[in-house]
Parts: sequence; structure tokens; C-alpha cells
Amino acid sequence: MEMKESTPTSKKNWIAIVGILAAIFIGLAVMLYLMIIALGNRSAANTLKLEQTLHYTYFTKASSNGMKLHVLETKPAYVTLETINNNVTLSGKVGINGGFFYGNQLLSIGMVNSLPVNRDIGNFGIGDENVKYARGTLVWDGAADELSVQVASKASELKVKDHTRFWAQGGISMSLGKDEAWAQQAKKENAPFSEEERLRSAAVYDLSGTLYLIVSETKGSLALFREAIVNSIGDGKLVDGIFLDGDGSSQLFSKEAALPGDNRPVVQMLRIVK
Repeated sequence: MEMKESTPTSKKNWIAIVGILAAIFIGLAVMLYLMIIALGNRSAANTLKLEQTLHYTYFTKASSNGMKLHVLETKPAYVTLETINNNVTLSGKVGINGGFFYGNQLLSIGMVNSLPVNRDIGNFGIGDENVKYARGTLVWDGAADELSVQVASKASELKVKDHTRFWAQGGISMSLGKDEAWAQQAKKENAPFSEEERLRSAAVYDLSGTLYLIVSETKGSLALFREAIVNSIGDGKLVDGIFLDGDGSSQLFSKEAALPGDNRPVVQMLRIVK
């Protein structure tokens, strides 16, 4: 059988096909490059928007007792409570972790304008009570623009001027200004793992009504964490505050820093929204 040789025409066809494929590849590469540039610009725009719209100051403090604190300083009017069921650093929302939880159930009071923040899950663990114990609850009274710490079991026990203008975050009383009595009160409120070396979170306020959302980078006992806050935050003008959920749940996110704890999801956070 006689074999046919390749004709010049078939060679030209192969060259044309290779050229088309090369053009397609180059086109896709250009499109990918433009997409990366666009995403980078959008990220920069989002960061700029964050800087322009959110009212907070981020700073760190290294206490003389060895604890390093990360702090978001703001006003309570710029803060809300929000269910996220995610790690704070993955939520894209500026703030810190909130109250105690189990699974998807919130075991601490978490209220905004008389509505429990985790109400979508049903009847239990929705944020309308500090489960099992009367515990220190940080309350912002929007009508009076005042912060207070109230020990309560149920959200219905909280005292504010206008129940449609407030938020309340449950935790454990810090009893600032009561150095001889705070540990006993924390024990009464069943503060978990108070003696162990763990990451810690807290929310405290000063005489001017400034709110400090605090997460430790280093581990320590509850007493060591409290001492670090008293010695490092508020220039000696702190009024009171609460301990929040800690250890792997101690999480913070802002444009300046991201502290993921042990990367676990948390049910709820204190979020800076203005």
C-alpha cells in the first residue's frame, strides 16, 4: 500500500490550530491577571471604607505581669451584638468574641433592643438568659447613653430607661474597684477555669463612657488578666466590666490585627458597626 506524504496544506492547518490555542491561553492569562488586579483594588477599597466608617482605635499593651493585650477602643453607641456561628477572624466583622455557648446555643445574655440575638434557633440558648447562674452583664442604656454591669439571670431583670434602645452582653463580673471581693464574686458566678493559664477576653469601660474590647495574646489566669487590664487600660479611670468567654474562643478582628483563638467558631460577637 502506498503511504501518502503530509501536504503543505495540512502543516498549515496544524500551525493555525497551535496559533489559536496559544491566543486562547494568552487571553485567559490576561483575564486572570485583570481579575487579580480587580480583587486587589476591591480589597483596598473595602479597607478604605472600613477606615472611613468605623469609629475605633486599635492598640496593644504589654503589662508588667507579662500579659499582652489587644484592645479595640470605641463608644458603646457604635457597638452591637451579633450571632455569627463562625470564627471572628473569618466573619470579616470588626470586634471580639462574646458570651459563653454550647454548640449553637448561647448560654449568656445577648440582647439588642429587647430581642435575643440568637432567637432563630428556637426557645433555648437564644440569648435571653445567663443559663444556670446570675452573672455579670454589661448593659448599654441607649436612652441614657450609660454603661453598667448588672448581675442577672434573665434579660427581663435588666434595668434600662428604654427597652427598645439598649444592648446587653452576659459574662462574668470583673468587680473593678473591689479588689478584695472580686474573686469571690467571680466564683459565685461560676467563672470557668479561673486558675488555669488560658487566653482571655473582656469588655470594660471608663468614667468617660469609653468602651474597651480586650483580648489577650498571652495565656494567664483570670486574676493575672484582670491585673493586666487594671494596670494597663484606661489610665486609672476604669469603672467596671465583665470577663467574656475565653481560651480558644478569645478572638479579635480588625484591619490591624486578627486573633483566631484556636480557630473554633463562636456563636456570638460584640461587633463595631459604626
